[in-house]
Amino acid sequence: MTPLRIGIIAGEASGDILGADLIRAIKTRYPNAEFEGVGGPLMIEQGCRSLCDMDRLSVMGIVEPLKRLPELLRLRRFLKSHFLSWQPAIVIGIDSPDFTLNIERYVRERGIKTLHYVSPSVWAWRQGRVKGIAKSVDHMLTLFPFEERFYQEHGVPVTCVGHPLADQIPLTDQRSAARATLDVEDGHPVLAILPGSRSGEVAQLIKPFLETAQWLRRAQPNIEFLIPAANAERKIQILQAIGAFSQDLPVRVVSGQSRTVMAASDVVLMASGTTSLEALLLQRPMVVAYRFGKWSYKLLSRLVKTPFFSLPNLLAQRALVPEVLQDEVRAEVMGPLLLEQLNNANHRESLINEFQGIHRQLAQAASERAADVVLACAGVSNVPD
Repeated sequence: MTPLRIGIIAGEASGDILGADLIRAIKTRYPNAEFEGVGGPLMIEQGCRSLCDMDRLSVMGIVEPLKRLPELLRLRRFLKSHFLSWQPAIVIGIDSPDFTLNIERYVRERGIKTLHYVSPSVWAWRQGRVKGIAKSVDHMLTLFPFEERFYQEHGVPVTCVGHPLADQIPLTDQRSAARATLDVEDGHPVLAILPGSRSGEVAQLIKPFLETAQWLRRAQPNIEFLIPAANAERKIQILQAIGAFSQDLPVRVVSGQSRTVMAASDVVLMASGTTSLEALLLQRPMVVAYRFGKWSYKLLSRLVKTPFFSLPNLLAQRALVPEVLQDEVRAEVMGPLLLEQLNNANHRESLINEFQGIHRQLAQAASERAADVVLACAGVSNVPD
């Protein structure tokens, strides 16, 4: 039987997770499927032949991509040439749109089917990009329903497959098991503090987050605080910030385990990002903060077209959880919001019911659904002859 060839490109760790699950789901239908492109250790473990180190694509900010531009352009040219020579049935770009969409458009114009997995934030800003996306992809796979609606409105073939996190996290409350894992005693409230995973993010948020912890400690003296550190560098950064803080706070910094820390908590104070979706799936009330540099905020505030920035509110399409932006990221604003989330039992019960509804909506066996769409787009049946 002729092997099914699939080109696939992931540019960062989150894409590697999605790509590995997608490869696994496709291989349950086509065990002899071949995957080539760019992937991380999880995709390689599932049988993907990675033509370069995925970390070479993982660049962020403004300066670093410019410094690496010649290398990235060379790699993009190489992948275009390779796919034209190898002739896969389909090429899949997973996130990393600045890199992958250009390749998708190139091979699509030359007769190879293309699919993009994980929508860029085109619904939030620079919405004109959807015209270029329409020329680059035969099909878009989104994680969230509100993204699917945006592409439908713009005539781009699209399927919302749900989010893999919703498949992984159970609907039952994980607090007791998480507290046992972290050796956290019952009988007192716990605030999880997540200032982000990147150095710049932590630098912007850790001081006002600690000041908010201090405010809460005065209002509720028996409260304790857990902070997960994304890696060793962030742990050093967070510990230095705590050391420079003059107040004696009962703060414990945990290496990794952000999901366990949130599950063990009663309420979460966090930087905006995918962790807010995890907090929702774990049924934890939260306050979500976002802080930019001064000039970045002035620019982005004019470009952004959505009234919300946190995933719970975007999914609910209303203000489900408090969002705190820019100059409002301070203790006297965030402290009372967290206290309300912590002590209002009726609000908490209502919020958990909302969270469970969204959880059920997102739990759609994402990787299996994505595999179905990939195979249909590639023009092959789900089960080989």
